[in-house]
Amino acid sequence: MQTPRDLVYRAYTSSLRRHLPTERLPRHIGVMLDGNRRWARERGAASADGHRAGADNIVPFLGWCEEAEVEVVTLWLLSTDNLNRPAAELEPLLKIIEDVVTTLADAQRWQVRVVGALDLLPEATAQRLTDAAARTVEVDGLVVNVAIGYGGRREIADAVRSMLKDAAAQGRSLEELAESLTVEDIGSHLYTKGQPDPDLVIRTSGEQRLGGFLLWQSTHSEFYFCEAYWPDFRKVDFLRALRAYAERERRFGT
Repeated sequence: MQTPRDLVYRAYTSSLRRHLPTERLPRHIGVMLDGNRRWARERGAASADGHRAGADNIVPFLGWCEEAEVEVVTLWLLSTDNLNRPAAELEPLLKIIEDVVTTLADAQRWQVRVVGALDLLPEATAQRLTDAAARTVEVDGLVVNVAIGYGGRREIADAVRSMLKDAAAQGRSLEELAESLTVEDIGSHLYTKGQPDPDLVIRTSGEQRLGGFLLWQSTHSEFYFCEAYWPDFRKVDFLRALRAYAERERRFGT
């Protein structure tokens, strides 16, 4: 049975959704799913419980994005720095990530793409993730980038490395490459090549920093920082982020 509070929440959420200007909503949203461990700690639970609660919030979030006709979502699930955590914490986290990516792929509802330095991950984890993503290549739906073993500096370094290898394969010298190098050349070798840059980047848990997320792509992004931990991030929080984005005048670097 719904409580008066539930009814008020539903009414407020519906009102927010109705008043969003559809022509001013983002095409690509990046999300830093932060606060899982603090959520668990405040409840006297293990870190893995917080990560599982956070994983459980991903499918509902993607549903909200579909309703808003978002085209691309990038979810930062594991940074390169996270790989330095103790094995007792990292191994359960990797298993949770494997499970959630498999769940997304099995739904055959979204086109899942794994972005990050997979060579830094355990071989079995990298294989399970790439196999899951491969099953969604033909899915005509929301593109979901799952950033795993991801760091913005590492991505740019990998892009430059890939560009140099391509130039060498074409028989071009370093001098030739240096003379013709453009911003677009580097962009075409990023993990997210071929996709629009994120219009909106959301970070939960109250932290107000990028931490290396989509460093290159977020140059012109709008940022929204939410106090809620990721497991507690609700549809109303998402709609407030969209409202804040729609109300801003985008200046694209000026």
